Amino acid sequence: MAALSAATLLPASARAEDSIWDVIAQNALKKDASPDKNTTEALATIDTPEPILSFDTAYNIQLAINYYTQIIQQGGWPQPTRSTFKLQLGKDGKAVSDLKRMLIVVGDMPAAKRISSSFDNDTDLAVRKYQVRHGIIPTGRIDEPTFYAMQVTADQRLSQLQVNSLRVQAMATSLSNSGRYVVVNIPAASIEAIDAGQVAQRHTAVVGRIDRPTPILDSKISQINFNPYWHVPKSLIERDLIKYMNDDPEYLTKFKIHIYDGKGNEVLPTDIDWKTDDAVNYSFRQEPGAENSMGHCKINFANKFDVYLHDTPAKSLFAENARFHSSGCVRVEGVSSLVGWLLAANGGWDQTSVEAVFNSNERLDVSVKLPTPIHTTYISAWANRQGTVSFRDDVYQFDAQGLVDTKTA
Repeated sequence: MAALSAATLLPASARAEDSIWDVIAQNALKKDASPDKNTTEALATIDTPEPILSFDTAYNIQLAINYYTQIIQQGGWPQPTRSTFKLQLGKDGKAVSDLKRMLIVVGDMPAAKRISSSFDNDTDLAVRKYQVRHGIIPTGRIDEPTFYAMQVTADQRLSQLQVNSLRVQAMATSLSNSGRYVVVNIPAASIEAIDAGQVAQRHTAVVGRIDRPTPILDSKISQINFNPYWHVPKSLIERDLIKYMNDDPEYLTKFKIHIYDGKGNEVLPTDIDWKTDDAVNYSFRQEPGAENSMGHCKINFANKFDVYLHDTPAKSLFAENARFHSSGCVRVEGVSSLVGWLLAANGGWDQTSVEAVFNSNERLDVSVKLPTPIHTTYISAWANRQGTVSFRDDVYQFDAQGLVDTKTA
């Protein structure tokens, strides 16, 4: 509440231009700052043990709704201007003062009697807090994704909290006594493994892009395929594979993908007319190995959409802000840890033994002794017990449509 009243303070005077002494002072600020420490502190604000889908979260979202209602009643927050873009440690001016006001209002920066115009270490920390709350890589710099997130108004954020509050309440009721389960949160492109009401593991994920969305569903994880073959779905043959082969006739060879006719006989790429749709009449199977699209494992659960969790050779995608690249399946960072957790009841399995099978390239299918419920969900706004309010982009436009029940038909 103090943040609201502090937002009305006037800015300190801004210098018209930087002198050599200003540059020296800015460089000193950079040396004194601790970006690594600030990132660690920022990440700690979102690292709490309660699941996103829980009664705790439902209660915390309601507190956030009350707070954002008061923000709106007091006029919202200053909108960023062109001068806000690319602000970072060592900068100075009115745009920095305005940025600090916003960070105070949203709770990432403590209220102050006087707001200076210097982008100092405290401002760097506050920006990183803002970034982690919005799923943005914490750089401390007002980069493009941060700038766009700041353009969302308080009214829009309140509406987002309200519709997501209803979703969390509905799901929390059904999951309150579920024991062990896995939740994929699509807007956050993240995964939580929950045990006894607490988050045992969190994983960064890559989920379906807008034109090939990950479906909303409930199922049970029943089997792990180690070092699997990848059978290319017909839809991807039509959408992607034919195009790739026209662009690069060596594509299949490079990625160790074999072609089989209806009788199971292997055929050569040159036997297919890639200028037509002839390829859909054949089966395509990628061999296990480093290039395999599913990486070292596939996590199976029954569903009519033919989607699953899996490893990936494209590890660099996990470092991106917007991780919406798949054709509906979910890629899991640190998948060996999740597989070890899923197979814990089988006996003899942990992360080390899982990685040993990965490295052996051995084809192995293991049934999960205690099938684990999995829920793919759509939660784009939530709050935790520390009062940290997180938001994500409404990638599939479910919030815009006011959808509470987002389950895919």
